[in-house]
Amino acid sequence: MRDLGAGFRYLLDGQRWMARHGKSYGFGLLPGLITLVLYAAALIALALWGEDAVTWATPFADGWPGPWLGLFRGFLTAVLFALGLLLAVVTFTAVTLLVGQPFYENLSETVDRDVSPDGTAPESGLPLWRELWISARDSLRIVVRAAVWGILLFALGFLPFVGQTVIPVLGFFVTGFFLTEELASVALQRRGVDLRARLALLRSRRTLVWGFGTPLALAFLVPFVAVLLMPGAVAGATLLARDLLGEEITDGAAREREAAADSEAEAGTDR
Repeated sequence: MRDLGAGFRYLLDGQRWMARHGKSYGFGLLPGLITLVLYAAALIALALWGEDAVTWATPFADGWPGPWLGLFRGFLTAVLFALGLLLAVVTFTAVTLLVGQPFYENLSETVDRDVSPDGTAPESGLPLWRELWISARDSLRIVVRAAVWGILLFALGFLPFVGQTVIPVLGFFVTGFFLTEELASVALQRRGVDLRARLALLRSRRTLVWGFGTPLALAFLVPFVAVLLMPGAVAGATLLARDLLGEEITDGAAREREAAADSEAEAGTDR
């Protein structure tokens, strides 16, 4: 339970860190806004032409009697839209991080320097194109894993009682895990931690990951909220990554205050 609370605290600390460093916040919203527009257009298209796609895919049902044909195709249309919405929620973070890779990389490094005792941040040393390639490749692998989980949970959702109670809750925990992986990958990839090692690291502290990612998954159900929280979520995931690796986390704001106080004291001594 302690890890669960710690994960949620990192989520809040990331938002607070972003609030203290508001100069970059506006620029950090742009990748999320771009992704939101693209996803909204895709979902609108799915809502408008999803029924036509289902009709095209089920020619065998053309001769079915009245109510059964409408119920069958209406159900498949709803399923198609639900799967599209689930895929949008799961992949939103990955696509936003890919679109905003240079900014989020810089943001994560800034957080690392701010909370590191020596004021330094690990650097990957890789060229930007290489980092983008690794990020896109790993994100695709995570999306495939998340899609498999999504299909499985959707199928289990038809079980009486369990499908309407336990499965939705389990779905949020699964989504929260994958969201955290995507967000923490910005800091962990910079440290040379590959996807397999990242997943093993996250599984070793599942409650910490759930405490961070599950509330975020709930918040991300509201698309515009996801855009607003994304910069702070990257900052919080950087703090979480440091915890996972056993790296010390200091209060950057307190260190700045101490440095300012020392400077004032030195100035007073000189006078």
